[in-house]
Amino acid sequence: MTNKPTRPLLKTALLTAATSLAASLPSSAWAMAGMEEKIADVMVWVIVIGLPIGGLFLFWKLHVLPEVFAEKHHHPQKHAIQVLCLLSLAFGGLLWPIAWLWAFTKPVGYKLAYGTDKHDDYFLKPDGEHANKPMDLAIVDDEMLLLKEKIDGLSKKRALILSKQGQAAAPQTVTEEQKNA
Repeated sequence: MTNKPTRPLLKTALLTAATSLAASLPSSAWAMAGMEEKIADVMVWVIVIGLPIGGLFLFWKLHVLPEVFAEKHHHPQKHAIQVLCLLSLAFGGLLWPIAWLWAFTKPVGYKLAYGTDKHDDYFLKPDGEHANKPMDLAIVDDEMLLLKEKIDGLSKKRALILSKQGQAAAPQTVTEEQKNA
């Protein structure tokens, strides 16, 4: 039992002694002749070529994020968002916040005008849920599906409210029975 506490102490003492010995050695013992120049040459190539290429790649990937989001969520104006992202690349990113906001907005006016808030590609997927249907029918089916989901949510909410009212009414009836007794 006495060996357990001394082992970490022994390791710490040895590590401290090795560190102080390494620090006391002359620094020229650790570097070879010309090693600094080789390291500097590699760092120059990385900084001059690697960082600008990496920065441009990161800038490009950041600027296509609104386009990727619009594509993923079937935004009806995804092609216009794509053009705005490309223009943003040309103008140094000044238009990027507009593209970002546009990709995240729900196109209410578009839905009023065209009856849907999805891009036409969403309804034309050959392996999707709307396969082999005319676009008008696919849009109506999609609206019916959304309405059914809303009705299900509202009926669950109604059942929850009724259950809470039933629980609240139960103690009141008990107290009225106790008053009559």
